[in-house]
Amino acid sequence: MLLGEFKHNLDDKGRIAIPAKFRTTLSDGAIMTKGLDGCLFMFGLSEWKILAEKLVKLPLAQSNSRAFARLMLAGAVDARVDVQGRVLVPDYLRKYSELKKQVIIAGLYNRIELWDADRWEKYKEKTEGSSEEIAEQLSELGI
Repeated sequence: MLLGEFKHNLDDKGRIAIPAKFRTTLSDGAIMTKGLDGCLFMFGLSEWKILAEKLVKLPLAQSNSRAFARLMLAGAVDARVDVQGRVLVPDYLRKYSELKKQVIIAGLYNRIELWDADRWEKYKEKTEGSSEEIAEQLSELGI
């Protein structure tokens, strides 16, 4: 289970240290891809396979299905954790997510999100400010 919020710095080569408590989940391999809301997603291989199987079953005739599958699959890269617990964030993914020096690594149960620290703070302020409205909308889904 991936939970928690951590702040780490990108090194000069574009690598980020993964929190020790997350490394076991990623020890068999990981996939990093373009996420939503301006972040990156990172999945352990077993979770990635579940998502990828769902993506390839989306209706090919629907443009939104094709667009979402392209975002997630074409942007994906193998993200191996090195012996020092770091992963390389490729240039194109750093550019997409506007990662600078400080990065927030957020555990969201079955995935990790990587956020530029400033962008994360703005996102949190926005969502925390409308948490009651969000909760009401989710109650309609049974949450």
